[in-house]
Amino acid sequence: MKALMLVLLAAAILISGAITSVQAEDTFYIVYDKTMHGCTIATTEPSDKSRYKTEGRYKTESEAERAITSIKEC
Repeated sequence: MKALMLVLLAAAILISGAITSVQAEDTFYIVYDKTMHGCTIATTEPSDKSRYKTEGRYKTESEAERAITSIKEC
């Protein structure tokens, strides 16, 4: 019984980790490049804050594509 509980606990941990990684991929950022003076859509937030500025965070790529057209800097 104890072994079964340990197996189920391990499976739950693995499944929750997989779900978390999938949810993280469902975030899209509009990133303004200060040196190139333009915007792109990225799936990760930039770490170099001196070069890049995050203009928005969106749940879908299509939301980000619609929003990028209304941002003045882009």
